[in-house]
Amino acid sequence: MDLRGFLRRTAMQRPAVLTVALPGATQLRLAVEAEVRGREWPTASAPAAADLLVVCGAPEPEDREWLDGIKRSMPEPAVRIMVEETGHVAHALDRARRELTGRAATPREHEADRQWDPTAGGSGAHAHGDDHDHRAHHGSSPSQAPDDHGRRHQSADQGHDGHATHLGQEGHERHDPDDHDGHMDHMDQEGHAGHMDHMGHDMHAMGEVAGLAMAERGDDRDELRLDQLHVPIGPGLPDWPTGLILRLTLQGDVVQGVEVDHLPAPPGHRMPFWDEPWLRAAQGEEVSSGSAARQRCAAHLDSVGRLLAVVGWHDVAARCRRLRDEVLSGASRLGISRELGGVLRGVERSRVLRWSIAGLGELPSSRAGESGVTGPALAANGDSYDRLRMWVDEIERALEVLDDERPLTPGELTGPRGRLDGEQPPSRALLDILPELLTGAEFACARIIVASLDPDIDELALTPVSGAAHA
Repeated sequence: MDLRGFLRRTAMQRPAVLTVALPGATQLRLAVEAEVRGREWPTASAPAAADLLVVCGAPEPEDREWLDGIKRSMPEPAVRIMVEETGHVAHALDRARRELTGRAATPREHEADRQWDPTAGGSGAHAHGDDHDHRAHHGSSPSQAPDDHGRRHQSADQGHDGHATHLGQEGHERHDPDDHDGHMDHMDQEGHAGHMDHMGHDMHAMGEVAGLAMAERGDDRDELRLDQLHVPIGPGLPDWPTGLILRLTLQGDVVQGVEVDHLPAPPGHRMPFWDEPWLRAAQGEEVSSGSAARQRCAAHLDSVGRLLAVVGWHDVAARCRRLRDEVLSGASRLGISRELGGVLRGVERSRVLRWSIAGLGELPSSRAGESGVTGPALAANGDSYDRLRMWVDEIERALEVLDDERPLTPGELTGPRGRLDGEQPPSRALLDILPELLTGAEFACARIIVASLDPDIDELALTPVSGAAHA
């Protein structure tokens, strides 16, 4: 009996799933999360812990690089699938499990690379394996491979056992000290300065060593010249705003500079999922107030779940996401208010949670207003904890009118993240304020600050119009 194969096949009956959504695929992401939860499959918090990568949406050819980077960081057997329609989710997961089970039984037969066509069917499972070592070799010219941050550099699993893709630690690859053999004999020989540049070992430029990015020097807040590391984060990070990319400059564990980027917002006339009721009403459609309240409630539960997951409250985050799906599926106020109220009270009363995130990302309402921020981030008039409390307050208010059948007036254009008829989409202002809030913060706190704002990249395709908004 092949005991090892039996154990592999058994483990793949409930594969760990890593879900990566592309801009414009919010509804697909929610469908995948609901299906995975219904099957009681575990969710992975990093590529190194995942068996199955589910890509929600239709990838563009340029997305191949960072998606391949995530895939290479997953242990074998591993399968990647693309889902482009909500009706294909269950079929795609079934097919992926069969593929995983087959690969687990005979892993060596599936290690050859297979060509990935991003235009292939949305419910297909495409397996990718690598039969070569991705660690950096100084005597060769390894191909540039991107990580999940959308930037092209050395493969994230080179010298990191697959974890760099998740953490975004560009420039942290280990350098083999043995590669310096033969160089040290020339250190004190005049006229051999050019030898120091051999294989990229420029000791003074602090640029690249064998093609690997190294630390640079820069003044810190204490007027000391310390190493600077450039660390990209996103877009394929779990519990991270869809499509967001941050390129941080770090000195030690302090953020000294922030460059905000994102994947392209979806073109066409598709409305941002979370803003649909208000945009439809602005275009003259009849939308009930209860429908808008339901969407607001679910949007904030999604944001609360993301923030709590980043903080480490995974059980409560999972409950928030389950309640989010129940709200969207039409649960009545009486049927959901008791459990939802209990979850919200637990969040509000937790001193540990308040202690964990209070003081991070201070944004007074005066500064928020000057920056064009509207919605909960403006009303919160405070830090990450205040923004969390504002989400909770809006969920409670929305719950009260969940079953209201009165029509939503076209003038009501305040979505979950702010005014939809302003000079710019609400999330544009949230992205613009991010560098100010992140600069000077500790690296460990950066994700909490981002999650407390939770910008929606889908909104960037909006063209606000006075009195109406068009996607």
